[in-house]
Amino acid sequence: MVRLQFSIDLQYQITPPAADFVFNFHAALTASQTVLEESLVIDQHVPTRLEIEPATGARFLRLTANPGPLNVVYRATVDIDHFAAPPDAIAETPVANLPLSVLTYIYPSRYCQSDRLAQLAMREFGHLPKGYRRVEAICKWVSNHVVFKSASSSSTTSAIDTLTERTGVCRDFAHLMIALCRALSIPARFTTGIDYGADPALGPTDFHAYVEVFLEQRWYLFDPSGTAIPMGFVRIGTGRDAADVSFATIFGSVSSPPPVISIKAVTAADRPWQEPRHREEALSSDALPGLFPATR
Repeated sequence: MVRLQFSIDLQYQITPPAADFVFNFHAALTASQTVLEESLVIDQHVPTRLEIEPATGARFLRLTANPGPLNVVYRATVDIDHFAAPPDAIAETPVANLPLSVLTYIYPSRYCQSDRLAQLAMREFGHLPKGYRRVEAICKWVSNHVVFKSASSSSTTSAIDTLTERTGVCRDFAHLMIALCRALSIPARFTTGIDYGADPALGPTDFHAYVEVFLEQRWYLFDPSGTAIPMGFVRIGTGRDAADVSFATIFGSVSSPPPVISIKAVTAADRPWQEPRHREEALSSDALPGLFPATR
């Protein structure tokens, strides 16, 4: 078990008449992730609404802000109990046995054009035994073929663009890995957290994008960018790609500086505690209650 404490500080300047916000920065509520305490401070006295997406546990804060400055500060302490398994024992799930809630993650999406990568995926990975190790090979291939470079992409950069340009940030690595997995009918989804353990030389602590792949009834964590420590990821948003999980979706004229984020591991005196570290085992963040039986 790891215990993590983090804060997110967001500042905006809103141009009249007003702006609508849909925030996705709360720690998700999952079977593996428990929110021990949290606080939210908003310096405008406006109505707010917090809604949860039941399938993923993601939470969305909605509000309409008045013209002028807006400051939003969220703090939380979470416990994360990962499920760990031997990688060689984890198989892929046949498409016929995938739950309906998982099927959406094998289709192409805006940033993950898996239908255009089928030949590449089959050439590079089609011959490999199906299972966790094949997904791990995809993750390593992306890590080896793309160079991390800050500010090297934009909000329109897709998996195909990253494959062509061979540079990107964490979201670009994630999009390419997801597209290659889906091209092989392996469900993969885009997940956001915070870049715990990232090298300070890469810049200030920031939101982080990584990948969860569905294998044998569970979602397993992969970080193709290799810039952070998966054991220290606080899960925030989950979707088909980055279009689904922006930490702030804004409708109106707004300006803002980058978010100010901090995260640290803290001692858990009441439970066995671990410092987040890189591990050889396969780590799972979430599980489904059951799969449909194969059709005979």
